[in-house]
Amino acid sequence: MSNRDYYEILGINKGASDDEIKGAFRKLARVYHPDVSKETDAEEKFKEINEAYGVLSDSDKRARYDRFGKEGLGGMGSGVPHDYSTDFGDLFEEILGGFGFSSGRRQSRKSPRRGRDLQMQVTLTFEEAVFGVEKEIEFQREETCSRCTGSGAEPGTTPTKCMTCNGQGEVRQVRQTFLGQMVQTAACPACNGRGETISSPCKTCRGAGLERKNVKKKVQIPAGVDVGTQIRLNGEGGPGAFGGPSGSLFVVLDVKPHQFFKRRENDILLNLDINVAQAVLGADVHVPTIDGDEKLKIPAGTQPGKIFHLKGKGVPHVRSKHQRGDQMVMVNVAIPSKLTKEQRELFEKLAESLGTSVKPQEKGFLDWLNDAFGG
Repeated sequence: MSNRDYYEILGINKGASDDEIKGAFRKLARVYHPDVSKETDAEEKFKEINEAYGVLSDSDKRARYDRFGKEGLGGMGSGVPHDYSTDFGDLFEEILGGFGFSSGRRQSRKSPRRGRDLQMQVTLTFEEAVFGVEKEIEFQREETCSRCTGSGAEPGTTPTKCMTCNGQGEVRQVRQTFLGQMVQTAACPACNGRGETISSPCKTCRGAGLERKNVKKKVQIPAGVDVGTQIRLNGEGGPGAFGGPSGSLFVVLDVKPHQFFKRRENDILLNLDINVAQAVLGADVHVPTIDGDEKLKIPAGTQPGKIFHLKGKGVPHVRSKHQRGDQMVMVNVAIPSKLTKEQRELFEKLAESLGTSVKPQEKGFLDWLNDAFGG
């Protein structure tokens, strides 16, 4: 075996944890295992990796190695490669499983399997997202063939047991490696994993046992949903195999933008234009909300960017429909671009009375925005 340092072989520090040691071994084993690697020296490298792991994964051996080096291991052995009967069990099953190998404990291909999940998008109006709605959706999915009831065979005929795999749905090849016996499994090429062969395929599904159908369902959309919300409908996905349960249908929601309202979590934002006189003198105005118009009192001297809160006029919380956010109304003072002769004369008189001096402000419009929205 190599005289290289075991920590160096695994690419870890001397103070590495047990999990780090195991993770490093698994990573290297996937690369250099002789049954999956194409490198000419893969077997020697794997033996070296295996030896290092055999010592560092054993607390007693590791303690002796850290103190005395390889010489300190003595009769304890220098690692797993000297005893290939050592059972790594689940560890090798995990490493080799992705390459089609198993230790013989692999689940049969004919065991019940859950159907695949489906996904579709549904678009809501702003109001539907706020208050909830019942929507009828239409989608396609595979269902048991109505002609052959899922057998895949034309009515009046029956499938026969596959002679290639003896009805197992998979074929196995046993390989002898230096680690012991490894079993490679694959779907039977004669029956495509079904365990049965069909001499007269169903004319509707062509032997698949499934046919694609349009399905209509009513979905209850709760109040307060937003863009990206997913609603899971259990059992509405693809059909299971060999008696397994059907998959789920995930309805992903999109929401159309509103003409006036914008949403910030459970609050609704609205920009409201008022004229100069309303800002200076104050006024009672009617503000649109998702529930209808609301009366809002504008105090005299209201500045541009002022935020008014309408409590409970926002979006309901999905998990508590009795709790709602607020509507925040941001006031903008609209400056007229055109004036009548009379209006101009009045503004000129006002300008004379106010004077021409200016005063710098400590806070600007962006500061007000940050204060209002916690930015």
